[in-house]
Amino acid sequence: MTQTIQHTVIIGGSSGIGLATARKLVGPGMKVTITGRSPERLKSAWESLDGMAEKAAFDASKPDEVKRFFSELGPFDHLVLAASGGKGLGPFETLDLADIGAGVEEKVRPQLSCLQAALPTLNKSGSVTFISAVSAQVSMPGVAGIGAINGMLLTVAPILAVELKPLRVNVVAPGVIDTPWWDFLPDEQRQAIFAEYAGKTPVGRVGQAQDVADAIAFLVSNGFMTGQVLTCDGGLRFAA
Repeated sequence: MTQTIQHTVIIGGSSGIGLATARKLVGPGMKVTITGRSPERLKSAWESLDGMAEKAAFDASKPDEVKRFFSELGPFDHLVLAASGGKGLGPFETLDLADIGAGVEEKVRPQLSCLQAALPTLNKSGSVTFISAVSAQVSMPGVAGIGAINGMLLTVAPILAVELKPLRVNVVAPGVIDTPWWDFLPDEQRQAIFAEYAGKTPVGRVGQAQDVADAIAFLVSNGFMTGQVLTCDGGLRFAA
């Protein structure tokens, strides 16, 4: 019997959670295409996958490039939206509120734009997985802005699960994950923050990209999961 091969497209698949998800999913029964803005980073990611994935370089924040990619891609089965951003951090009293709008443009609109452009060719028996963040679920000082940005994705997923049915639509909310997202900080400061959060988190450590990739793979493969927020934070939201 011939094995049915499915196809997953990972937007933002050149590093971090997106790349870990590609590594988790790629195999005999799953074709994977990773995308990213930087051709150099994308090539490096592709090489780390031993060339087993397809790759496409484009900027998910540019609607024309998004439409072109999906119009040329052809039919596929699963969409993982790992486009990320870091706007909106800091105390609310001094927060530049323009950063919230910038964060929407950096993360939320690209994820929604990719889904909208993908709908004509995305298998209606397949799935969509947004990547949000636990900042939208915790009551911690300094995350009001970034929490508002990520909260949009938590809100939209169950709405779209009903509107776009039978297409399954879910969202993963990662906690503090050791990925290149934190590279804006010097190594010593980054490690101090990780140690602080590890002490707050019930599992006693910060997450790895593979932890979140496992959660995404579950949502991709489970045909009875839709409209759900799967929080992958080691329990941080209960202790923060």
